[in-house]
Amino acid sequence: MTANNLQELLDENGDTVQLLRNSQLGAYIYPVVPSEFTNWRREQKAWRETAVLFDQSHHMFNTFISGPDALKLISDTGINSVANFPVNMAKQFVPVGPEGGVIGDGILFHLDEEEYVFVGRAPVANWLEYKGSNGYNLEIRQDPRSPSRPYGKAVSRDVWRFQIQGPNAWQVIEKLHGGDLEQLKFFRMAEMNIGGEPVRTLRHGMAGAPGLEIWGPYESYEKVRDTILEVGQEFGLEPCGSRAYSSNTLESGWIPSPLPAIYTADELRPYRESLPANGYEATNALAGSFVSGNIEDYYLNPWELGYGSFVKFDHDFIGRDALEAVDPATQRRKVTLAWNDEDLGKVLGSLVDPAPGYQFFDLPNANYGSSNFDAVLDADDSVVGLSLFTGYSANERKGLSLATINPDVPLGAEVRVLWGEPDGGTKKTTVEPHEPFALRAVVSPAPYAETARESYHEGWRSAAKA
Repeated sequence: MTANNLQELLDENGDTVQLLRNSQLGAYIYPVVPSEFTNWRREQKAWRETAVLFDQSHHMFNTFISGPDALKLISDTGINSVANFPVNMAKQFVPVGPEGGVIGDGILFHLDEEEYVFVGRAPVANWLEYKGSNGYNLEIRQDPRSPSRPYGKAVSRDVWRFQIQGPNAWQVIEKLHGGDLEQLKFFRMAEMNIGGEPVRTLRHGMAGAPGLEIWGPYESYEKVRDTILEVGQEFGLEPCGSRAYSSNTLESGWIPSPLPAIYTADELRPYRESLPANGYEATNALAGSFVSGNIEDYYLNPWELGYGSFVKFDHDFIGRDALEAVDPATQRRKVTLAWNDEDLGKVLGSLVDPAPGYQFFDLPNANYGSSNFDAVLDADDSVVGLSLFTGYSANERKGLSLATINPDVPLGAEVRVLWGEPDGGTKKTTVEPHEPFALRAVVSPAPYAETARESYHEGWRSAAKA
């Protein structure tokens, strides 16, 4: 029997954890943008030392929401308050399921009266489309991410989306603009012209210094990109490939791919029946050394991901009752784990050791699943946290991972990250037979980069307490 939707697939399989742990999806791909323009080390260093052009045009969904009930849908589904959400402002939008687990997150832009766009990964896009199609007076339209493997076929989007970031970013931006440009408050929007093309702007700071996210109609993609690169040469601006792009979060502290908490709640059964049997939620590959028989143990609440400050009980929203029952003081918190150099060297060196060796550590992004869960152990081998996103920073010259960890584990403590999977590994296409290895790591702030900690707006990726 072939499943027709996600719910049928779950019912047929009977074990959601094993279904996702053995997904044949392969590695998560950042599509279309070349892997490297120079090399990933140089491109990483550019966002710290000069300036960088991130091309975000292809790996995210654009979900356009418009109409009288657009804001009501946002309020009903998000933990965020919309009491202060004027036109030309953006928010990091976080919906949770009925049990309080995060479905995903992304950026929600208030474009015009009764007009919004959510930019993020598939789980939130799918959730908004499902909820918005039931009982709301609005229109909702998806602009899905580009194909992971276009095989030479032409690719087009509704809009292109770039970021200009780094210590020299504002010099690039003002030369593009032709003069001084006001540095708006964080996550405020405006407009400018680049090469004669009108573009929308969002005041951002992804690399720890003032910068802009910009976007416009896809037809102007090449003209705007070429203009930015030409003007940016004077200031050392580098185009960033997809290989380095995904590793920026190791320094800035955003955990990008929590498992969507939609697999268990009875009231979400109709939603699961609306999702395809081959979609993101059905093929999302769980990876790592943490193994539980309960898929709920992979759900993460807002406090565990550093979003506690976003939770506002000034409105009714899905999951509110579950979150009101949470004591924030007892929750795990987001940290960076700085991996021990010697131990990481052993993992990298195992490539030339006799088989089976350790699980392959790719550079600079070492994740080998869509949602990664490595056990973080204390001296007694007790699990005190989960390592969720792993890689290497040429700026810090360190192996780093973003993690959520028990509240009683202080900064500066030494823990161990269990790298690899038990029993030789799962059947994922990204896994070959290997032995797990416990690497020492030091619990450190998130963001790890000092420039990011000092520059980011509180509650976005700052080290401020939630």
